[in-house]
Amino acid sequence: MLVRDAMSTVILTIGPTHTLRQAAALMSARKIGAAVVHDPDAGGIGILTERDILNSVGLGQDPDAERTHAHTTNDVVFAAPAWTLEEAAAAMAHGGFRHLIVLDGGEPVGIVSVRDIIRCWAPARQQVPA
Repeated sequence: MLVRDAMSTVILTIGPTHTLRQAAALMSARKIGAAVVHDPDAGGIGILTERDILNSVGLGQDPDAERTHAHTTNDVVFAAPAWTLEEAAAAMAHGGFRHLIVLDGGEPVGIVSVRDIIRCWAPARQQVPA
């Protein structure tokens, strides 16, 4: 199975000046765990995850004052739609993260998460007798 078969095409794109509270509210409303951060001044695409927000709040930082740019991962590992789920899982395991932005022609077309991969693999695994 390929990344294109598992990825979510619901992509939340936010800017670097959104507050963490704004980002959290948008992510919560869409029931997603990561947002693409587009910063035209920095010239790239980053990712903000629920863990980034949790780490900030855990440090006692004010989610109404903290801006996404200070918590965005900019050295992102991207996936291609034609990657296998095994390739995506290996990249996540190697990098220690749970989300990959999927690029096609340099543009974000989806996000694949560990949960997406598990959803694809679980039915096949359930059919194997214990």
